[in-house]
Amino acid sequence: METAFVLGGGGLLGAHEVGMLRALDEAGVRPDVVLGTSIGALNGAVLAADPDRAVERLTTLWSSDVVRTAFAGSWVSRLSTLARTGTHLHPAGPLRRMLAATLGVERIEDLAVPFQCVAASVERAAAHWFTGGPLVDAVLASCAVPGLLPPVDVGGEHFFDGGLVHSIPVGRAVHLGAERVFVLHVGRIERPLSAPTRPWEVGMVAFEIARRHRFAEEMANLPPGVEVHVLPAGAPEPVSPLRYRDASLISAYVERAYEASSRYLASRGG
Repeated sequence: METAFVLGGGGLLGAHEVGMLRALDEAGVRPDVVLGTSIGALNGAVLAADPDRAVERLTTLWSSDVVRTAFAGSWVSRLSTLARTGTHLHPAGPLRRMLAATLGVERIEDLAVPFQCVAASVERAAAHWFTGGPLVDAVLASCAVPGLLPPVDVGGEHFFDGGLVHSIPVGRAVHLGAERVFVLHVGRIERPLSAPTRPWEVGMVAFEIARRHRFAEEMANLPPGVEVHVLPAGAPEPVSPLRYRDASLISAYVERAYEASSRYLASRGG
């Protein structure tokens, strides 16, 4: 597995990865293995299912407002779901149906390119890599944002969003023996953190520290001979977590990441 694509998590900011994939496709860079977390698992599964048409399919998918499909419903319906379940705002049904219709592949083993995605096991409090079995269940588990979606039951074990345990899993690519790794992320790591100054910023900064530290450690301890390219997203502005359904900037995210990543790849000869 010489070349790995690693796609990180980040909700609607995952649109940046579509622009990065477009730049990679135009540069003639193809993956031997695809690894994904959360929204990166969704984007990565589409890529692994049909690498020749992935950019076209993802562009169409994001243009049709994938975020509002996954997190459908008015505030009234969301509060009703929370009141009924006590744990989450959105049912998993709309996202499950969208994944089944989009992917068109039932099992991970049947994908055109080897693919793995990670989720957080509730019972074991550990990362779990899905390397085979039902594809939709695996991607849904990796995308199950706590509080927004319910944990996903796979074989009697419950899973939450993979970003809780491995937000940008470059270490997994190295573990699998990749010699060249392209990191597709959502842009947050391009902005340095600063101490919070408002009450609502405290949790956001704490979460960012938690999601970044493992990636930073893995990048600092890369083994000799492994070539890693962290594609630029173009330093997007921070987005409030309360705007997790705001799709107004999706096209801008795609284009900004495409332009920044195209320049990066061109400067290195593709």
